[in-house]
Amino acid sequence: MKYLFWILMLFAAAVAVTIASHNPADVLILYPPYRISLSLMLFVGLLLMTFGLGYGLIRFIAMTLQLPVYVRNFRESRVRTKGRAMLDEALHAFFEGRYATAEKSAATAIELGETDPLYPILAARAAHELREYAKRDAYLSTADEHNVMRLMAAAEFMLDQRQPQSALNVLQTLRDSGVKNHGGALKLELKAHQQARNWAGVLSLLEQLEKRVAIDPVTAEQLRQQAHLESIAQQSDMAGLTACLKAMPVEFKLRSKIAAAAARSLIRLGGCALTPQLLAESLNRQWESELVTLYGECQSGDVLAQIEQAEQWLLQHKADAQLLLTLGKLCSYQQLWGKARTYLDASISIEPSSAAYTALAQLAERLGQPSFPYYQQALKLGERV
Repeated sequence: MKYLFWILMLFAAAVAVTIASHNPADVLILYPPYRISLSLMLFVGLLLMTFGLGYGLIRFIAMTLQLPVYVRNFRESRVRTKGRAMLDEALHAFFEGRYATAEKSAATAIELGETDPLYPILAARAAHELREYAKRDAYLSTADEHNVMRLMAAAEFMLDQRQPQSALNVLQTLRDSGVKNHGGALKLELKAHQQARNWAGVLSLLEQLEKRVAIDPVTAEQLRQQAHLESIAQQSDMAGLTACLKAMPVEFKLRSKIAAAAARSLIRLGGCALTPQLLAESLNRQWESELVTLYGECQSGDVLAQIEQAEQWLLQHKADAQLLLTLGKLCSYQQLWGKARTYLDASISIEPSSAAYTALAQLAERLGQPSFPYYQQALKLGERV
């Protein structure tokens, strides 16, 4: 449409010139005492020439006045172009593992006057990979202290250096700045709590990440189990251990690994009275020979009830050598010598073990019988293992 307008204007001008050339009119200019007479065509030509020269002069003056601005914009454009080229080079080098080149390119962009926080943060990450921590911190200090990229990078750096509390402080600053429910920040906080061995914090963050579907379910389950195991191991007295087990979901408390860890801690802290029930509930849910062994190592106030429970299991697990050994030990504790000997012999007949022969030797000593052959067999099996 624009070009059509100018074409029409050109044709109109051509028609006007043609008409004017056939017009014998004159233009008379009076400026006393001067009198000038011109043909119409000459007057129009001079008028157009004057207009063109005036317009050109005005454009020239305007361009001259704008020249410094143009030069400055041109230089800035060149700097930005070069800075973007440096950024591309830095990014390629960083992800290719050429950290020295990445740092140099990002630093060059900063020297060219680039103010985007991406440049110093990229340079800081490259310096961190090169273990040049002083340079890393210098680059970070040039970025806005509340910039999300800066805070995330700083938290990662602290975690890489095994400084979980410093990382948590940085992440708290990020949260205070108004950035909440940030999936990446939550994952960093989870890692920080793991390093700090704050398992309650780990469990809390796992719930938040699962709600946002920001963590793989299998990974979350493994971390949750680890957190419960570590929480049990951290307890140094019965009160703390009891509270820990009480707060733990039944689903996890009865898992074989957690039940075994809890049983060992209970035995260590003198809570044998609570151990058989926990192990029995776990074994009724899922059979595990390790738990059967622990069931025989700790006696509650009612050993007969333990024997009765174990004999019920034997109806379903007749060929379980470990269960037979456990029954032999429990019967020995209860001074049921005949049943103890029968169960221990049955355990050895299915799967000879150093523990079973040792239990037989101890039983023989209590009955005043020779125990050396049993100890000898236990020693041989122990050396074989």
